[in-house]
Amino acid sequence: MTPLILALLFWAIAWAFNEWLVRFEPRSLALRRLIGIVVPTVFGIAVLALWEGIVRGFQIPSVLLPPPSMIWARIVGSVPILWADFQQTFLKAVLIGYVLGCGSGFLVAILIDRSPFLQRGLLPLGNFVSALPIIGVAPIMVMWFGFDWPSKAAVVIIMTFFPMLVNTVQGLAASSSIDRDLMRTYAAGYWQTLIKLRLPAAAPFIFNALKINSTLALIGAIVAEFFGTPIVGMGFRISTEVGRMNVDMVWAEIAVAAVAGSVFYGVVSLAERAVTFWHPSVRGG
Repeated sequence: MTPLILALLFWAIAWAFNEWLVRFEPRSLALRRLIGIVVPTVFGIAVLALWEGIVRGFQIPSVLLPPPSMIWARIVGSVPILWADFQQTFLKAVLIGYVLGCGSGFLVAILIDRSPFLQRGLLPLGNFVSALPIIGVAPIMVMWFGFDWPSKAAVVIIMTFFPMLVNTVQGLAASSSIDRDLMRTYAAGYWQTLIKLRLPAAAPFIFNALKINSTLALIGAIVAEFFGTPIVGMGFRISTEVGRMNVDMVWAEIAVAAVAGSVFYGVVSLAERAVTFWHPSVRGG
């Protein structure tokens, strides 16, 4: 039980250190930002240490829950495999599907904004399609587009299209009637009002959809690979290694996917802060 005791001791020390950090209020902005990074980092390390101590202290079989050290050793020893899976799933299916799905959803939202007929007819259909289960859509896309990454990108397009569509339509309606009347008094046309008033007002809604889709895209691509793929890809590796009882490899793929999804979400969040710097939520942060 020594590993468990050491892990609990480390957890208590890390907890006390984080409690001190969050109560510390420095005047320097750089120091506040550093504390904002250190606190979650220390908490994450403490969780991993507690995980390691529980697994080794209670001697949990690795087939049920491998310790983090075992997962890290698998990651280090399987870099070429993990990189090939990352390229197949993320760089091809996720990114291409994400760009096409979000881009088409944005363009259709502009068309819907111009047409009351499309707004009343297409939006309810979009809500219906967005509720379709991915386990039902993925096999159909595999039959239509084959076993390679285009079928996974098609699943990602379906999953990201309607969140972008709905959020953009709501965002375009966010500008007040007073602001739109003011633009009309300046003799501004539809496109001038759209570019200079309504799209800036809709930017928080659009970026909200982009952030939601950054995680949906990765989930959709991985799940779609369960229904047919070449012998490469995160979803393929997870389903195959589970059957072989190589749980450490499964967790290695999960770790790579979690890091990729977090970085992707972070990049979109940074872009949001750069574009919507004028928004109260950004200025207040």
